[in-house]
Amino acid sequence: MSVIDQAIAAMTPPETQEERIEARKKAQSIATPGGWLAQIIEHHRGIESQFAALKTAASPDARRDALKKLALLLTAHSIAEEVAVYPAMAANDAAGRAEIAYQEQSAAKMEMGLLERLDPESQDFQDKIGHIEGAVKHHVYSEEGTWFIDLARTPAANQTLIQQRYSEEYDRYFGNGKS
Repeated sequence: MSVIDQAIAAMTPPETQEERIEARKKAQSIATPGGWLAQIIEHHRGIESQFAALKTAASPDARRDALKKLALLLTAHSIAEEVAVYPAMAANDAAGRAEIAYQEQSAAKMEMGLLERLDPESQDFQDKIGHIEGAVKHHVYSEEGTWFIDLARTPAANQTLIQQRYSEEYDRYFGNGKS
């Protein structure tokens, strides 16, 4: 395990699966159908599914293909959040949370780039997937459990701007809001 992997493991306390489920339920309960939070929750589900596909891919080529798809999903999602959601958090007196979110996503992008360089049949590859997935799960838990809950309670005009910008940025990768 690399020094970076050890640091990520030390900085990402593992929440229980039950805590993650409760955070998601909480976020879903206040998400407006078709709104930015509902869209983000759906993208989080897609990312979780792609991690599962990567971990169960049967061949090195299938792992590389699954890794490329995961990287695309993570990049589209993170850039959309970084452009639309985190500035809104900062404007809503949560600049510290926004900074943490940016840092976590930056670390995940770097780790994904390092993962590409590993032999997809190696234990190091499997270990790094686990570390990245753990960091992403922790990040999602923070977003769905508190950060985005607070932001979803801001005025309607703010919600409209977040939705518009999030969709625009995500669509640069997938078009028409498809994930």
